[in-house]
Amino acid sequence: MARRKTKVKRSFDPIMGMASKRKPTAKTKAQRPPRKAEVAIANDLPLPSGYLEVLEVIKKRVHEARIRASLSVNRELIILYWEIGHLILQRQEIEGWGAKVIDRLSVDLNREFPDQKGFSARNLKYMRKFAENYPDMEIVQQAAAQIPWFHNCAILDKVQDAVQREWYIRATIEYGWSRAVLIHQIDSDLYSRQGRALTNFQTTLPAPQSELAQQLVKDPYSFEFLGLGPDISERQLEASLIGRLKDFLIELGKGFAFVGQQYHLDVGDEDYYLDLLFYHLHLRCYVVIDLKVVPFKPEFAGKMNFYLSAVDDQLRHHNDQPSIGLILCKERNRLVVEYALRDTTRPMGVATYRVLPRKLKRELPTARQIEKGIGKT
Repeated sequence: MARRKTKVKRSFDPIMGMASKRKPTAKTKAQRPPRKAEVAIANDLPLPSGYLEVLEVIKKRVHEARIRASLSVNRELIILYWEIGHLILQRQEIEGWGAKVIDRLSVDLNREFPDQKGFSARNLKYMRKFAENYPDMEIVQQAAAQIPWFHNCAILDKVQDAVQREWYIRATIEYGWSRAVLIHQIDSDLYSRQGRALTNFQTTLPAPQSELAQQLVKDPYSFEFLGLGPDISERQLEASLIGRLKDFLIELGKGFAFVGQQYHLDVGDEDYYLDLLFYHLHLRCYVVIDLKVVPFKPEFAGKMNFYLSAVDDQLRHHNDQPSIGLILCKERNRLVVEYALRDTTRPMGVATYRVLPRKLKRELPTARQIEKGIGKT
């Protein structure tokens, strides 16, 4: 029996930036048109000074933006939202507009543009917040307008510092993050972790390469997506990371290509195995990762130095850059790491990782607290 095809509606989506085919879905609170009761309440509100003028200006700008939308939908949409937010912000400062006026504005704009989403009261408040947090239109044009609107909303919700907001916007542009990945990177505090691993790159790599490599490494790495407890073996950690390779690659960052797990090297008729081997497409070099479930020890650096020598000798091509090592440990002492790396000749870094969410980790008792509790019983 032939299946009946679901009718797909083609509609203009100002958020996605194009006419798109999509199946009807339940409307969210931010997207749905105002209910009859809301319309009645809004119509009964007295109009403040200058309201009709602002409404007409917004209508005109919406019409103009929709004409230009086919050329650059997302950019025009973000700029339009900034302009609307800026107008609302100005009137709130000059006329003292309250939240109910925004509700009325939402009703009137949805009445004027019934086929265009984005004019809910909630979204208008986002526009106001957007304009308030980005008073400089130049930043909006050069950065914020290059990413989707709901990416901007996520950044507004989760990032308070202006410098960090711009950093996450530019990182989204560079790495092409989805909204879910962006939220994950913010929640894992990537801004504070990026480039923080302890390394010897400045003394072992030429200037351009050393700077790029330093920005490549983090501390700590967030392996919370694994759902593992604190007491795990190296093999469990390694197997779990390979089992969630996509998430692992996202955490490592842009440019990593997986080469192998327990990668075999034959040195002097003896077998050696690298925990994880990657190739970095931008740095043009191999990256050896050594996993440790214990605190850093100086001998780890000597072992990594040996691995990198072997990789450069056996795998590196003539146009590849020197291979880089990354030792991931449960903990590390800064001074011990600095001493261990000071006189090594191969480029390597040392970083920690976390497998438990920061909030949960703070709530769990330490081994010492457990021992004390047992002693009292």
